[in-house]
Amino acid sequence: MIPGAPVVRFSAWRERVAAARVLVVGDVMLDRYWFGDVERISPEAPVPVVKIARTEERPGGAANVARNAAALGALTTLLSVTGDDEAGTALAKLLETERVSATFLRDASLKTTVKLRVIGRQQQLLRIDFETAPSKELLAANLDDYERLLASADVVVMSDDGARFEEPFSGVDGRWRDETDLAQKVHALRKDLGIDALLVTRSEEGMSLFSEAGALTIPAQAREVYDVSGAGDTVIAALGALIAAGAPLPDAMRIANEAAGVVVGKLGTAVAHPSELS
Repeated sequence: MIPGAPVVRFSAWRERVAAARVLVVGDVMLDRYWFGDVERISPEAPVPVVKIARTEERPGGAANVARNAAALGALTTLLSVTGDDEAGTALAKLLETERVSATFLRDASLKTTVKLRVIGRQQQLLRIDFETAPSKELLAANLDDYERLLASADVVVMSDDGARFEEPFSGVDGRWRDETDLAQKVHALRKDLGIDALLVTRSEEGMSLFSEAGALTIPAQAREVYDVSGAGDTVIAALGALIAAGAPLPDAMRIANEAAGVVVGKLGTAVAHPSELS
């Protein structure tokens, strides 16, 4: 918490978040986890042998954003494209249990993105990605559904993995020398794009909100970091849900930062529940 800053609690917004309608649009994926024990090194190569004891599946990408918004209580809808395959079916079933209303354009020519993580002794040993990018024509076919769903949404969250539809922030605006240089670049980008505010997440440095009023930076929550997977998903989900509920951006930012501090203490892509927030 910033010294002198007002105490902002999610509990003050919880009822209004429960009435907020959040539409999430973007890349979805299925996160698969194989958990096991490492007891020996392979005789074939100097790598550990993992004896798998259990497996787990979780929504990833924009699907994880949607489940995070739903976990906070928001009425959440997800629009995306998947393959007409086993992974796409598994993802749809998972989202049903997360209280997310999913609209998927399923195409047989596309493979649903799967990220497989092998975990041994509570540490990630290996990640294997299976993915093919959808064609522009396939994405365009979703526009009718988007316009229909947009009419009943209070906020739209666009989410992708930084590899298909958007460039990472530093790729858009270049490197910066110091905080002053960063602020100048972000404000120039904000004006070029015609947007009121821009939030930059900065890993262990927290996050910075840039608007006409200036820049507001808050540090990351001080707690043990176990796994940073999906922390950014939690941030934009919380921001979206709180903005839809009418919260001012600085308040939404502080609560989103608290929510991110919760999920980095968990293994893999995870959510922050209202009971875990102040």
